[in-house]
Amino acid sequence: MSRNKRPESNSKKKIVIPIVVIALLFFGIGFGINYFKTNLFTVMKVPDFKLTDQNRRQITDKDMIGKVYLVEFFFSKCPTICPVMNSNMRFIEDQISDSNFGIISISIDPENDTPELLKQHAEKIGAKSPNWHFLTGDRAYIGNLADQFDIYVGDKEDESENLNHSGMIALVDKDGNVRCRYDEHNKPVLYYSGLNYGDPEGTNPQLNGKFHPDREKLITDIKKLLKE
Repeated sequence: MSRNKRPESNSKKKIVIPIVVIALLFFGIGFGINYFKTNLFTVMKVPDFKLTDQNRRQITDKDMIGKVYLVEFFFSKCPTICPVMNSNMRFIEDQISDSNFGIISISIDPENDTPELLKQHAEKIGAKSPNWHFLTGDRAYIGNLADQFDIYVGDKEDESENLNHSGMIALVDKDGNVRCRYDEHNKPVLYYSGLNYGDPEGTNPQLNGKFHPDREKLITDIKKLLKE
């Protein structure tokens, strides 16, 4: 009798083991997909900075520890993407009612953007939070800072490129780490767009676009980091 049962027992093992392996495989895939959907990637430590805000206060990266904040590069006289970026920042400011949230807007035109002018600009766009700092300083220093963030700002010495910049925004957590979400291919996006788009997917940037996919992503991710 025992000789007849052994083959049957072995057959059951041969069936059960693949089922368990497949189940674990699907569990692992599900866990991995969920991880990329719910966790934020750590890009790098935020670069050290020390600049002057619209109230003539020295603001450093150390002052922002304990806060979740956004970093953008702009200038007040910019006629194209800066008003769009500022408008999206204002929208986010209204959606995130938290004293531990802040915004760092760094001017790439410091010769024009004095603290006094930046204060007027902050009032003009309706900035309300005491944690929204419009910063100015030495142009070469600011250009180097943009390089450290890996956010494009035109070369100061190149007249045609001097005031060019990207619409990218960095998201920084309470510990001073630049963070981001993963894209649909599970690769970190690194930065978020402050622009408007003509399509919900965010592939067609338009100054008057009705869609703001990254703005919505930022609101979600800011709230996530504020809870950490």
